[in-house]
Amino acid sequence: MPIIEEGQKLPGATFIRIGEDGPEPVRLNDLMDGRRIVLFAVPGAFTPTCHSAHMPSFIRTKDRFAEKGVDEIVCVAVNDPFVLRAWAMATGAQDAGITVLADPEGAFTQAIGMEFDAPPAGLLNRSKRYAMLVEDGMVKELREESSPGECDISGGESLLEVI
Repeated sequence: MPIIEEGQKLPGATFIRIGEDGPEPVRLNDLMDGRRIVLFAVPGAFTPTCHSAHMPSFIRTKDRFAEKGVDEIVCVAVNDPFVLRAWAMATGAQDAGITVLADPEGAFTQAIGMEFDAPPAGLLNRSKRYAMLVEDGMVKELREESSPGECDISGGESLLEVI
């Protein structure tokens, strides 16, 4: 599939997160229906730019997004849900109320055309770095980085400037 574009509806997807009783499914449609969300993706939990720049930018800006009518901030990564839970705890995302979801097989990432491989870094079938504003399932603003090591236009502050 070509890369998702502004004005298009996101496809349905089921992610996984660790809940009180262990792994549980989370339907993207349940998060989007009738809501305004920010969805951002990272190449991998605990990777340098994701850990020190991308996630912290959304933790810092969470309240400002809420002031602009954003109901929820969701981070997606092609990782297993156990690693993502540990990462959410380590970064403070869990305490900040950022929803962190696993796309373990990369199905959603592939469906929207955002997959990439970086074999020298051990990253295979991962997500490109991006952020989007989604209203009732429709992509209103999309900010994709040109390189997975950059976090210039997809960070929280940058997305806030355009919504």
